[in-house]
Amino acid sequence: MHTPFMNMTFCVRTFGCQMNKHDSERIAGMLEGLGGLMVDTVEEADILIYMTCCVREAADTRLYGQVASLKNIPVRSGSPLSKRIVAVGGCIGQRDGDELTKKLPHLDVVFGTHNLASLPHLLQAAIEEGGHQVEVLDASSSFPTELPTSREHSWAAWLPITIGCNNFCTYCIVPYVRGREKSRPIEDIVVEAERYVAAGVKEITLLGQNVNSYGRDLYGSPRFAQILKALDETGVERLRFATSHPKDLSDEVIAQFGSLRSLMPALHLPAQSGSDRILQLMNRRYTSAHYRQLVSKLRDACPDIALSTDIIVGFPGETEKDFMDTARLVDEIGYHQVFTFIYSKREGTPAASMEDNTPHEVIQKRFDRLVDIVQAHAFEKNQLDLGATIPVLVEGSSKRDELLIAGKSPKNQTVHAPVPAGKTPEQLAGSIVNVRINEAKTWYLAGDIVE
Repeated sequence: MHTPFMNMTFCVRTFGCQMNKHDSERIAGMLEGLGGLMVDTVEEADILIYMTCCVREAADTRLYGQVASLKNIPVRSGSPLSKRIVAVGGCIGQRDGDELTKKLPHLDVVFGTHNLASLPHLLQAAIEEGGHQVEVLDASSSFPTELPTSREHSWAAWLPITIGCNNFCTYCIVPYVRGREKSRPIEDIVVEAERYVAAGVKEITLLGQNVNSYGRDLYGSPRFAQILKALDETGVERLRFATSHPKDLSDEVIAQFGSLRSLMPALHLPAQSGSDRILQLMNRRYTSAHYRQLVSKLRDACPDIALSTDIIVGFPGETEKDFMDTARLVDEIGYHQVFTFIYSKREGTPAASMEDNTPHEVIQKRFDRLVDIVQAHAFEKNQLDLGATIPVLVEGSSKRDELLIAGKSPKNQTVHAPVPAGKTPEQLAGSIVNVRINEAKTWYLAGDIVE
């Protein structure tokens, strides 16, 4: 049977958050279902699709540089197309729409965050008719989970429970490109999770811009704790979620870390700043004291919980005192991991018009000081697992050494171990093995697999 993309190869390049990664899996599922063959490199691809992020300026720069460089890469030998078809979707596609084709004239297709399902016919039109094919919708009429998927790993699955965001943090472009928050019915989520478990998935990660507010639009109040309980009952071995907004993290959800079998002892809880003044300017709607109380409750419920966070350095108007409030928060809490960012102005957000006269050199020095604190605590936290035997979900071979396996601990630490005799990393991928830890570095643990 002939399908529209038979004998054509495609490659998906993904920037940004887990939701973008999940959208990329949906795109791969659609194109494979229509006869396309996914490849790993740009040189092999007849069709190249960029799933983009516009949260930080660096993502824009990266996209423009990569698309511009394609002019120098010829189409592969044997391709059924006379030219490579290039498409841009995700958040930059949603934000810029037709403007992208003016800045990148050799771009063929632009689509947004709300119309993944339109991509096949847009690509087909670009192939058959030429010209620029652009479709960006203001809102979605369906959930992207209704589309087929081609997961990167058979043993792990992303499971979106909400799309969009209602928070409007003043630095963030996401509500403008992902739209208002929309929750899936509990029944649909549970059915999808049960299907994954039956297919052998070991780890499910629930996705949403703010999972803690799940269900407010459907049921009148958040029901995220109910979702966690329901998915624990599916029998999945490991359950995680991202991202969690502090203002909506309830005591009921916190309690699940001490009671649910499958819920991993790790939580990403973005603080963004430790200064109440900056938090107010950011429209985060919590104080540093409230954030500290949440951490205390989490550690009461699950003493071994590994916490990670996001911190923005150099938000407009940040003073040395504001920065020191942030540094004290990070030092006091002692995170396993901190994602540190220098503030990136995003046009269209309220913070973009805020005045800031702080020299970049001052901001950079603050950033470097914070990184020193982060690294010290990450190293200190990992030392606590020296000598312990930890169950590790194997992901494959280590990037450091192909004779080592790499995987994740329950606390989401990267763990390396030598491959047992007679085995390969590929054979072990997706299995859970016990590793006795004999080395603890800042960003990883290492040890030996034990029975």
